[in-house]
Amino acid sequence: MTRTVAVVDYGMGNLRSVSQAVIHAAEGQGFDVAITSDPEVVRAAERVVLPGQGAMRDCMRELADSGVKEAVLEAAAAKPLLGVCVGMQMLLDHSEEQDTPGLGLIPGRVQRFRLEGRLQEDGSRFKVPQMGWNRVHQQRAHPVWNGIPDESWFYFVHSFYATTAEPEHSAGETDYGLRFTCAVARDNIFATQFHPEKSAALGLALYRNFLHWKP
Repeated sequence: MTRTVAVVDYGMGNLRSVSQAVIHAAEGQGFDVAITSDPEVVRAAERVVLPGQGAMRDCMRELADSGVKEAVLEAAAAKPLLGVCVGMQMLLDHSEEQDTPGLGLIPGRVQRFRLEGRLQEDGSRFKVPQMGWNRVHQQRAHPVWNGIPDESWFYFVHSFYATTAEPEHSAGETDYGLRFTCAVARDNIFATQFHPEKSAALGLALYRNFLHWKP
Protein backbone atom coordinates (compact mmCIF):
# COMPACT_ATOMS: atom_id res chain seq x y z
CA MET A 1 0.00 0.00 0.00
CA THR A 2 1.38 3.38 -1.04
CA ARG A 3 1.46 6.05 1.63
CA THR A 4 1.24 9.80 1.05
CA VAL A 5 3.37 12.65 2.33
CA ALA A 6 1.81 16.08 1.77
CA VAL A 7 3.99 19.11 1.04
CA VAL A 8 1.78 22.07 1.97
CA ASP A 9 1.40 24.68 -0.79
CA TYR A 10 0.00 27.87 0.74
CA GLY A 11 1.64 30.27 -1.70
CA MET A 12 4.79 30.82 0.38
CA GLY A 13 7.96 28.85 0.80
CA ASN A 14 10.74 27.25 -1.16
CA LEU A 15 8.13 24.91 -2.58
CA ARG A 16 9.81 23.63 -5.71
CA SER A 17 13.15 22.71 -4.17
CA VAL A 18 11.54 21.25 -1.01
CA SER A 19 9.08 19.16 -3.00
CA GLN A 20 11.76 17.95 -5.42
CA ALA A 21 13.96 16.89 -2.50
CA VAL A 22 11.07 15.07 -0.80
CA ILE A 23 10.21 13.32 -4.10
CA HIS A 24 13.85 12.29 -4.48
CA ALA A 25 14.04 11.05 -0.88
CA ALA A 26 10.78 9.11 -1.35
CA GLU A 27 11.92 7.17 -4.42
CA GLY A 28 11.63 3.47 -3.76
CA GLN A 29 10.38 4.09 -0.22
CA GLY A 30 6.69 3.34 -0.83
CA PHE A 31 5.49 6.96 -0.68
CA ASP A 32 3.55 9.23 -3.01
CA VAL A 33 4.32 12.94 -2.64
CA ALA A 34 1.35 15.32 -2.91
CA ILE A 35 2.12 19.03 -3.35
CA THR A 36 -1.19 20.42 -2.21
CA SER A 37 -3.27 23.34 -0.97
CA ASP A 38 -6.26 21.04 -0.39
CA PRO A 39 -7.03 20.64 3.35
CA GLU A 40 -8.56 17.22 2.73
CA VAL A 41 -5.37 15.95 1.08
CA VAL A 42 -3.38 17.20 4.09
CA ARG A 43 -5.83 15.47 6.43
CA ALA A 44 -5.58 12.20 4.50
CA ALA A 45 -1.77 12.18 4.28
CA GLU A 46 0.28 9.97 6.56
CA ARG A 47 2.78 12.78 7.18
CA VAL A 48 3.12 16.47 6.34
CA VAL A 49 5.95 18.85 5.32
CA LEU A 50 5.46 22.59 6.02
CA PRO A 51 7.91 24.77 4.09
CA GLY A 52 8.28 28.51 4.55
CA GLN A 53 10.28 31.36 3.09
CA GLY A 54 10.12 35.13 3.30
CA ALA A 55 8.50 37.24 6.03
CA MET A 56 6.78 35.28 8.79
CA ARG A 57 3.77 37.61 8.85
CA ASP A 58 3.18 36.92 5.14
CA CYS A 59 3.54 33.18 5.71
CA MET A 60 1.07 33.19 8.61
CA ARG A 61 -1.44 35.26 6.63
CA GLU A 62 -1.20 33.08 3.54
CA LEU A 63 -1.49 29.91 5.60
CA ALA A 64 -4.76 31.20 7.07
CA ASP A 65 -6.09 32.63 3.80
CA SER A 66 -5.33 29.42 1.90
CA GLY A 67 -7.78 27.51 4.08
CA VAL A 68 -5.19 24.90 5.00
CA LYS A 69 -4.21 26.23 8.46
CA GLU A 70 -6.67 24.07 10.41
CA ALA A 71 -5.58 20.94 8.54
CA VAL A 72 -1.94 21.72 9.40
CA LEU A 73 -2.86 22.17 13.08
CA GLU A 74 -4.72 18.85 13.01
CA ALA A 75 -1.68 17.20 11.43
CA ALA A 76 0.60 18.71 14.08
CA ALA A 77 -1.55 17.08 16.76
CA ALA A 78 -1.71 13.63 15.22
CA LYS A 79 0.93 12.75 12.60
CA PRO A 80 4.58 13.34 11.74
CA LEU A 81 5.10 16.98 10.74
CA LEU A 82 8.34 18.47 9.38
CA GLY A 83 8.79 22.26 9.30
CA VAL A 84 11.50 23.89 7.17
CA CYS A 85 13.01 27.40 7.57
CA VAL A 86 10.13 29.83 8.26
CA GLY A 87 8.04 26.67 8.50
CA MET A 88 9.99 26.05 11.71
CA GLN A 89 9.63 29.62 12.99
CA MET A 90 5.85 29.48 12.46
CA LEU A 91 5.59 26.61 14.95
CA LEU A 92 6.70 28.84 17.83
CA ASP A 93 4.67 31.34 19.85
CA HIS A 94 5.83 34.66 18.43
CA SER A 95 8.28 36.38 16.10
CA GLU A 96 9.87 39.81 16.45
CA GLU A 97 9.46 40.11 12.68
CA GLN A 98 6.56 42.59 12.39
CA ASP A 99 5.37 41.45 15.86
CA THR A 100 3.82 38.27 14.44
CA PRO A 101 2.05 35.55 16.46
CA GLY A 102 2.96 31.99 15.49
CA LEU A 103 1.04 28.73 15.72
CA GLY A 104 2.05 28.16 19.35
CA LEU A 105 2.88 24.47 18.86
CA ILE A 106 6.32 24.71 20.48
CA PRO A 107 6.91 27.27 23.27
CA GLY A 108 9.45 29.84 22.18
CA ARG A 109 10.19 33.03 20.29
CA VAL A 110 11.86 34.14 17.07
CA GLN A 111 14.36 37.00 17.29
CA ARG A 112 16.37 39.04 14.82
CA PHE A 113 20.14 38.73 14.63
CA ARG A 114 21.77 41.80 16.19
CA LEU A 115 25.32 41.51 14.93
CA GLU A 116 26.03 45.05 13.70
CA GLY A 117 29.71 45.89 14.01
CA ARG A 118 30.66 42.38 15.09
CA LEU A 119 33.53 40.60 13.37
CA GLN A 120 33.96 36.91 12.67
CA GLU A 121 37.14 35.05 13.56
CA ASP A 122 38.57 35.70 10.07
CA GLY A 123 38.03 39.46 10.50
CA SER A 124 35.04 39.71 8.17
CA ARG A 125 31.78 41.26 9.31
CA PHE A 126 28.79 39.16 10.24
CA LYS A 127 26.20 39.64 7.49
CA VAL A 128 22.44 39.51 7.97
CA PRO A 129 20.78 37.60 6.46
CA GLN A 130 23.20 34.80 7.10
CA MET A 131 23.67 32.77 3.92
CA GLY A 132 25.96 29.79 4.10
CA TRP A 133 26.94 26.53 5.73
CA ASN A 134 26.99 25.93 9.49
CA ARG A 135 27.88 22.93 11.59
CA VAL A 136 24.86 21.60 13.47
CA HIS A 137 25.35 20.18 16.95
CA GLN A 138 22.72 17.55 17.73
CA GLN A 139 21.40 18.46 21.18
CA ARG A 140 19.84 15.06 21.66
CA ALA A 141 19.34 11.78 19.87
CA HIS A 142 16.34 11.71 17.54
CA PRO A 143 15.25 9.32 14.77
CA VAL A 144 15.39 12.15 12.21
CA TRP A 145 19.15 12.41 12.94
CA ASN A 146 19.73 8.69 12.27
CA GLY A 147 22.93 8.13 10.31
CA ILE A 148 23.74 11.87 10.19
CA PRO A 149 27.01 12.55 12.01
CA ASP A 150 26.99 15.12 14.79
CA GLU A 151 28.52 18.46 13.71
CA SER A 152 27.49 17.91 10.08
CA TRP A 153 27.20 20.93 7.77
CA PHE A 154 23.81 22.25 6.66
CA TYR A 155 22.83 25.27 4.55
CA PHE A 156 21.17 28.35 6.11
CA VAL A 157 19.49 31.49 4.73
CA HIS A 158 17.89 33.59 7.48
CA SER A 159 17.78 36.89 9.39
CA PHE A 160 15.90 35.55 12.42
CA TYR A 161 16.62 32.72 14.83
CA ALA A 162 14.61 30.66 17.32
CA THR A 163 14.82 30.47 21.09
CA THR A 164 12.86 27.64 22.69
CA ALA A 165 11.28 28.17 26.10
CA GLU A 166 12.04 24.59 27.13
CA PRO A 167 15.57 23.20 26.53
CA GLU A 168 14.23 19.72 25.74
CA HIS A 169 12.54 21.09 22.58
CA SER A 170 15.92 22.08 21.10
CA ALA A 171 17.11 19.19 18.92
CA GLY A 172 19.99 21.01 17.23
CA GLU A 173 22.11 24.13 17.73
CA THR A 174 24.58 26.10 15.67
CA ASP A 175 26.69 29.25 15.93
CA TYR A 176 26.47 32.48 13.99
CA GLY A 177 27.51 35.32 16.27
CA LEU A 178 25.79 33.45 19.08
CA ARG A 179 24.66 29.91 19.83
CA PHE A 180 21.05 29.34 18.82
CA THR A 181 18.52 26.57 18.23
CA CYS A 182 18.35 25.47 14.59
CA ALA A 183 16.24 22.32 14.98
CA VAL A 184 13.25 21.80 17.24
CA ALA A 185 11.42 18.62 18.19
CA ARG A 186 8.37 17.81 20.25
CA ASP A 187 6.27 14.64 20.13
CA ASN A 188 5.43 14.10 16.43
CA ILE A 189 6.94 17.45 15.28
CA PHE A 190 10.46 18.03 13.95
CA ALA A 191 11.60 21.22 12.24
CA THR A 192 14.79 22.85 11.00
CA GLN A 193 15.91 26.44 10.44
CA PHE A 194 18.38 25.19 7.83
CA HIS A 195 17.35 23.97 4.39
CA PRO A 196 17.79 20.18 4.07
CA GLU A 197 16.89 20.47 0.36
CA LYS A 198 19.98 22.69 -0.15
CA SER A 199 22.25 20.54 2.03
CA ALA A 200 23.33 17.79 -0.38
CA ALA A 201 23.32 14.12 0.65
CA LEU A 202 22.82 14.69 4.38
CA GLY A 203 19.77 16.84 3.71
CA LEU A 204 18.23 14.05 1.64
CA ALA A 205 19.08 11.62 4.44
CA LEU A 206 17.17 13.85 6.87
CA TYR A 207 14.10 13.88 4.61
CA ARG A 208 14.33 10.10 4.22
CA ASN A 209 14.59 9.67 8.00
CA PHE A 210 11.46 11.80 8.37
CA LEU A 211 9.58 9.52 5.97
CA HIS A 212 10.33 6.51 8.15
CA TRP A 213 10.03 8.17 11.56
CA LYS A 214 7.40 6.57 13.78
CA PRO A 215 6.81 8.94 16.72
